[in-house]
Formats: sequence, structure tokens, C-alpha cells
Amino acid sequence: MTNRRSARLWPVLLLCCLLPPSFRAQTTPARQPILVFMTDFGQADDSVAICKGVMLSVAPNLRIVDLTHEVTPYSIADAARFLAGAAPYYPAGTVIVAVIDPGVGSSRKAIVAKSKRGQYFVLPDNGLLTFVQDSDGIEGVHEITNTQWMIESPLSSTFHGRDIFSPVGAHLARGDNWEEVGPPLKAADLVRLPIRPVRLDAQGLTGEVIAVDGPFGSLITNVSRDQFSALGYRQGDTITINFTGRTLTMPFVKTFSDVSLNQPLAYIDSRGRLGFAINQGSFAKRYNIAPPMSFGISRKS
Repeated sequence: MTNRRSARLWPVLLLCCLLPPSFRAQTTPARQPILVFMTDFGQADDSVAICKGVMLSVAPNLRIVDLTHEVTPYSIADAARFLAGAAPYYPAGTVIVAVIDPGVGSSRKAIVAKSKRGQYFVLPDNGLLTFVQDSDGIEGVHEITNTQWMIESPLSSTFHGRDIFSPVGAHLARGDNWEEVGPPLKAADLVRLPIRPVRLDAQGLTGEVIAVDGPFGSLITNVSRDQFSALGYRQGDTITINFTGRTLTMPFVKTFSDVSLNQPLAYIDSRGRLGFAINQGSFAKRYNIAPPMSFGISRKS
């Protein structure tokens, strides 16, 4: 009896194997929430691992991506730049926890902000969102006050990365309603870095050096590709840059090797901003330039 029944099933099984994929049962894997984590903690002690343990205790299937834990200590400007640079490469719904918090334990607010890209930023309100706010816009902000979203033990006055930002980030990543974290705030009231906006007029452009590119010593500015293009320069042209107390002339080129070794150049960096570099050398060290520093470029004559 069993053999006759198996024989009748073989044609059915064979037909199922021959069916195109669109006719077969489709299964969608469960979404694994993504949390991007950035701090200035370094890797010399257990701080990062502790924060990740707190996150995983709230959301065990959480996927944690380390943006970096080597932000220059206390450098809100560097961290703000990294946030704006990395966020566009992650999907809507991503939670980004950033703990660069020199004012920890003070009256500065702990917040969750939702960008118009649909990403959630869990961080102190100290200027970290400046560049994200400019590039993506902020849809809404809530202050973190709900103690049920924080660590259960008494809060530390010096480790809010563990006690507040990590558990809140994990709650959001697992799908909890972000509006329950605390009362709404106005996006217009967010703390901003004191970086002057680019000024473009009939004479030319005034911008600001906002960072140095790590060990390479290239200068990063707040001038976008489009803002620089408005001056009329094309690749191969020579431009003059008036830094505070110093005037430098260099070619505007596509990449470093377009000039001779140890020669300066202007270029558009991988984030779409105007940059200044030396081919296999440090622009910042050679010319003793450190951010923030203003500079001006005249329009092409």
C-alpha cells in the first residue's frame, strides 16, 4: 500500500520541481535590524563591548555595524562629518548611535532624531547632527526621558553610552515606537556646530576648512562640488586660494597623481566636497593649516 501511494506522488513531486520559481512558495527572510555604532571610546578597554552587550540584551538578533570607535576624542566636528558621510549608504530604518559626548552628565539633552531619509539618530544634542541636518533634513526630534528604555540599574553620570544611548538604540532597532522615547522637540532648536555657511557672490566664494583627512593631511572643506563649479573653473585650470595669512596657487585636477610628487592640488573628494592635498604628502603639515580656517577663491576671469 505504501509503495503504491509513493508511486502516485512521484509525478506530483516531479511537476513541482519543474515549475518556475514564480509558482513555488516564496519565503521572505525576517528582517535583521541594523544598528550603526560610532564612539570616541577607542578599543583599549571594555567600553564598546559593554555597550554592545546592552544592545544585544534588548534586541538579540541585532546586527551591529561599527562605523568607527577611533573618532578624535571629544571631536564633535569629526564625528558629525562621519555621520553625514556614512548615512547615505544605509537603508531607511537604520538606527545610528553616536556617542561623542564631552558634555556627558551635564544639562545637554539626549535625543532621537529621525531624518527625512527615514533613519534614526540616537545621540547627545551637541552639534553631531549639523551636517546630516543640512544634507538630509530632520523630520522630527524627541528628547530621551523614558526611563523604561534605559538601563535598569542606577544611571551613571559619566557613561550614558551604556545607560541611555545603547538601550534606546536597540529598542528602536527592534521596532519599538520612537515617539515613546520622550517628548517632541523642535528641529530648529538643535545645537549646531559654529561653522559658517559657504558664501557665494559676484566676486567669488568664501568657505571653511572643516577637517583634516586623518594621517594623509588633506584638507576637507564645506564647499560642495556645485558651489565650486559656480566659479567657472574646469579640471586643468590653475586656482588661487587665499587662506588666512597665506595665498597659494595650485591646479584643479581629478586625482592626486595628476600632479608631480609632493606638489599641491585642489580636487573634489569622494564625498563631493572641494579638497586640498599634496600628492603623497601632508597639506596640513606643510602649510601649517588646521581647522577651522576660512579661505576665499575668486571667480575665474
